[in-house]
Parts: sequence; structure tokens; C-alpha cells
Amino acid sequence: MSLRRLAVFRLLALLATFAGAMAPVAAAEVVRLGVTAGPHAQIAEVAKKVAARDGLEIRIVEFQDYIQPDAALDAGDLDANSFQHRPFLDSQVKARGYRITAVGDTVTFPMGFYSKRWKSLAELPRGAKVGIQNDPSNSGRALLLLQKYGVIRLKPGAGVSATTLDIVDNPKGLQIVQLEAAQLARSLDDLDASAINTNFAITAGLVPTRDAIAIEEARSPYANLLAVRTADKDKPWVAKLVKAFQSPEVRSFVSEKFAGSMVPAF
Repeated sequence: MSLRRLAVFRLLALLATFAGAMAPVAAAEVVRLGVTAGPHAQIAEVAKKVAARDGLEIRIVEFQDYIQPDAALDAGDLDANSFQHRPFLDSQVKARGYRITAVGDTVTFPMGFYSKRWKSLAELPRGAKVGIQNDPSNSGRALLLLQKYGVIRLKPGAGVSATTLDIVDNPKGLQIVQLEAAQLARSLDDLDASAINTNFAITAGLVPTRDAIAIEEARSPYANLLAVRTADKDKPWVAKLVKAFQSPEVRSFVSEKFAGSMVPAF
């Protein structure tokens, strides 16, 4: 081979290498994920690292209440959210007409009652002020827990949709005070006892298995879930998102970090 031809081959090889180096790298697909601050945000950070390996970039958006994440998802400001259980999602879809669908379970947070004054619900005095959530699914859940511990009795068949109007026996004359879920932990000084969702309890420095004076069983119908707009449910990125949240890494993190205060639901 002549020196000139060899030089031409080398030049072509160099140009091919340069062109390959300059070729654009495929950008990761971006998913805007809404979560509530605290445990849901912490779990999302672990899932984010797992999803990155599948070319999915999760951008986490934190909220301080239970209402905005579904509104933002339905409006298209988010692509998915992770903060709610199925009864809550069902109630929001029914009340607001959201086109949102559950695509996978994440973790279960057993709800508990907490008090700075009493060591059990049985100790509550007559006329005690008891705080519960003001959204339909969580308030029904709290009322069922009060019934489980024998301090009230609900109308037969009230179930998860129970309201204060379904209380048929209240021997202690408890005053049921309904507040936004995020406010209940901050209202403990003003109440005899309060139902607090575990994510808000942990944020307030409470350990459910240590501090709750009444608590649900770990396995319950209230598994938290991932939700997306119904139109997106079959898109490939949704499967990647679910896979990341249901990964061994997330399972290990939940088991080690929260020590029984929540359990994987997958």
C-alpha cells in the first residue's frame, strides 16, 4: 500500500472516530413525579437512581398536602404521582372527575392515633377531642380504627366510606374534630388524640410502632400506589417507573430505613 493511500485511510479512520465522538447521546426520558414531603420523597429518591439505569430520569416535585398532586397530574403539570392509597384516589376520581389510573402498588403506611396526654384510646375521658382527617377516604379509615379499638360503633356496612354521620354509638361522647391530614400532627397540643397518617407522623418525629396509642395492622386495603393519567397507562415509561419503585433496592431501603413503620406492598 502506498504511503499516500495509507495516509488517506488513516484520515478517514480519524474522521469516523471524531464523528462518533460528536454523535448526540440519546437523552433520558423525563418523568415529572409528584410526591408528598417525607417518606414518599425519600422512597422516590431511591427509585430515581434505579430508573436512571433504564434511561428514565425522574424529576421529583414535592407537595405539602394531599390535594394538589392529583390536581397537578390531571392538569398535565406532572406525569405521575406517588403519595396516596386506592380509596383516596377513588374518592378523588369520583368527586373531581380526574382521568387518573393506578399502575402499581408501593408501600403501606399503617395509620395510628397519637396523644400527648393519654396512653391508650381506652383512657380517653368523656367529651375528649379527637382529631381525624377531613378527606372522605382517610376519615373513614380513622373512624374504622376507632371502632376497632371499641370507642365508637359505626352503622353496619359503613366500611371505608364511613362518615361521622355513621356513628351510632359514642359512649364517651367524643368530639370528633376534622382537619386537613397535614395539620393533625401539629394539632396534638390542642387535642386529646389524633389520627395521623404515617408519612406525616414520621415527618413530625413520631415513630408509629413506638408512639401510636392505636395502630392499624401492617397489611390493609390502604396500600399506596403510583398513579398516571389514564391516557398514559400503557406507555413504556410507565412500566419502567413501576419497575423502579418495585425494585429490590426500594424494598431494602423501606425495610432498613423505616423499621416496620411501613411495609412494601409489592
